[in-house]
Amino acid sequence: MKARRLLGAGLVFLAAGMLVLGTVTADATPGRPSAITRGPVRPARAAATAADTCNPKASSIRPSGPPDVTPGSSMAKIRARGYLIAGVDQSTYHFGYLNPLDGQIEGFDIDMIHAVAKAIFGNPDKVEFKAITDDQRISDIQNGSVDIVAHTMTITCARLQQVDFSSVYFDAAQRVLVLDSSSATSLADLKGQKVCATAGSDSLLVIAAAKAIPVAVPYWTDCLVLLQQYQVAAISTDDSILDGLAAQDPFTKLIGPRLTDEPYGLAISKQHPDFVAFVNAVLQQLRTDGQWAASYARWVGTPVPAPPPAQYGS
Repeated sequence: MKARRLLGAGLVFLAAGMLVLGTVTADATPGRPSAITRGPVRPARAAATAADTCNPKASSIRPSGPPDVTPGSSMAKIRARGYLIAGVDQSTYHFGYLNPLDGQIEGFDIDMIHAVAKAIFGNPDKVEFKAITDDQRISDIQNGSVDIVAHTMTITCARLQQVDFSSVYFDAAQRVLVLDSSSATSLADLKGQKVCATAGSDSLLVIAAAKAIPVAVPYWTDCLVLLQQYQVAAISTDDSILDGLAAQDPFTKLIGPRLTDEPYGLAISKQHPDFVAFVNAVLQQLRTDGQWAASYARWVGTPVPAPPPAQYGS
């Protein structure tokens, strides 16, 4: 059985060795802003720069044992529906992207979702994928449009006020991607220049703090097009995302040190703590049975590090 798919605006046309080309257009979703927005980061996002008092890596719910679909649980309701609804990216090569050769969404994040579906249904393909932007991740969890989000989403104290997260399943770090003709060696060298990131990503805050000019777009492939067209000087976000963009354009390079620590978690509604614990039990299985390592080797490469250890706040 093929995985169920719901695809949003902005299909990704990429595959191994293919260069992403095209034009950046306005987001077709009614009421949403145009694809390119420039200027200061919105105040709501800027609030996230306040001193954090929580520990994002140790904030999730401890599972009581192996994943179990108990009667009346959130998982039982998902099973009764017949499929898991997952909010995912379709433009991040290696993590969540639409493969133009077979029309399937695939990547490291997608493997995590298939594992959750298998634990609920016994079938990893009982998933309905909803392609969303970075800026839709929290709202879609809160309004119930999706059951879970797997979207290279960093666990932060600010976000923990709005949604729950699984334990960390991937560790990334923010860096910078430039054209190979650039003389810049770090984000600090790009002061006063335009640097691209997606709307809703915490990368925008780091760009603004370095006194570069943030340029916000819906998808990371939009950033790559702007870089190729010399409309921005760089892209700055997680190295996991930048590696995928660099794989699509041999005339780019990663520069500079690790700017931030970016622990990824699967986002779930605060109304479903039993589902958070269940997903954590699934992730623990992946860490111990070799599935996490196999997925890492396939999508990220070798050598394969040890998976991030599970830490819990309760």
